Amino acid sequence: MTNDDIKKEDIKKEEDIKEEAVNENKNINNENISNDTKTEEDSEKIIDYESDDEKYQALTDKFMRLQADFANYKRRTEAQKAEYIELGVKKVVNDLLPVIDNFERAMNSIGDRDSTYDGIMMIKDQLTEVLKKEGIVEMKALGEEFDPMYHHAVLTEDSDEYDSGYVIEVLQKGYLINDKTLRPAMVKVSQ
Repeated sequence: MTNDDIKKEDIKKEEDIKEEAVNENKNINNENISNDTKTEEDSEKIIDYESDDEKYQALTDKFMRLQADFANYKRRTEAQKAEYIELGVKKVVNDLLPVIDNFERAMNSIGDRDSTYDGIMMIKDQLTEVLKKEGIVEMKALGEEFDPMYHHAVLTEDSDEYDSGYVIEVLQKGYLINDKTLRPAMVKVSQ
C-alpha cells in the first residue's frame, strides 16, 4: 500500500465516520422531533381537557343563568297574573258599589218596613256577602279620625259631639279590598 492509498483510505474512513455521525444526529433529531411531537400532542390533549373543562364550566354557568332567568320569568308572570286578576276584581266591584249604594238609598226611602224593604235588604246582604268572599269589606268611618288614605272629605262642620278632625257623618260608604282602599268613604268632618 502506498502512501496515497493509505491517505485515501483514511479520508474514506473519516468520511464514513462523519456520515455515521450525521446519521446518528439525524436519528437523534428525529427522536427528539418525535418526542417533541408527542410532548406537543400530550400538551394539546391537556389543553383540550382544559378547554373541555372551560367549555363545561361555561355551559354550566349558562345553564344556571337560564334557570334563574326562567324562575324570574315564572315569578314575574305569576305576579302579573295576580295583578290582572286584582285589577279585574276592582273594576267589577267598582261597578257594583253604586248598585249597593242605590239599594241603601231605596231602603232609606221606604218609610215602613214591608216586604219590599225586606226584599231589597236581602239582595243588598247577598251582594255584600259575595264581596266579603272576595276580600272586599265596608270600612268603618263614622267617629274615626279623618285619614286621607281612607276618607274623602266633602264637607266640614262644627260639632259638639266630636273633636276637630273626626268623621261626623258618612255620605257614601268606603270599601277595602285586602286591607287596601278600593273606594274612599265620602265624609263630613268636624272642625
